Amino acid sequence: MNISKELRMTVYSSMFAALISVGAYLAIPIGPVPIVLQNIFVLMAAILLGTKWGGAALGLYLFMGACGFPVFAGGTGGIGRILGPTGGYLLGYIPAVLVTGLISDKIGKNIFGDIIAMFAGSLVVYIAGVPWLKLATGMPWDKVFIVGMYPFIIGDILKIVAAAYCIKFLRPLLDKNMDKS
Repeated sequence: MNISKELRMTVYSSMFAALISVGAYLAIPIGPVPIVLQNIFVLMAAILLGTKWGGAALGLYLFMGACGFPVFAGGTGGIGRILGPTGGYLLGYIPAVLVTGLISDKIGKNIFGDIIAMFAGSLVVYIAGVPWLKLATGMPWDKVFIVGMYPFIIGDILKIVAAAYCIKFLRPLLDKNMDKS
C-alpha cells in the first residue's frame, strides 16, 4: 500500500511531538529551569523533518501543553507554564526549529553540519529563555545565567553529540521511507 508523503510526514511530526513530550517528563529539577531531554527532540525534529514538519511537531507539542495536557517539564501543562519562568525556553523552540532546519539544509546533511545546526538552535533557545527568565523572576542577570544557562551547557553539548549520532542512523531510514511515497 502506498501512503502519501504528507500522511507520512504528519505521522512523523506526531511521533516527534510525542518524543518531545516524553523528553519533558525526564526532568531533573535543579531550580526554576529543569534539566530535560525535550530540547534535543526539538532539534532532531528540525533536522530530520525539516522546518515545516519539525515546526508542526513543535506546534502540536506547544498546543497540547497550552491546552493543559501534562506535556511540559515534570508532567505539567497549561498556559501558565508558557507565561512562567520557563516560557521563553518553550517559545524559543519555535525560532530554534527554523534556525536548526535552515542551517542543516544549507550546510548539508552530515554529522558535522547537524552538530553546528543544533548548536545554533540551542543558542537561539538560550537567547529567548534567559531574558524571559529574568523578566519572569526579577533575578539579577548574574543569577539568571547561573540558574538558567550555565548548568545546562555541558549537558546540551553531550545531548547534541548523542543526537547527531542518532540522526546519522535515522536519516537513511526516513529517506528510504520517503522514497516509497
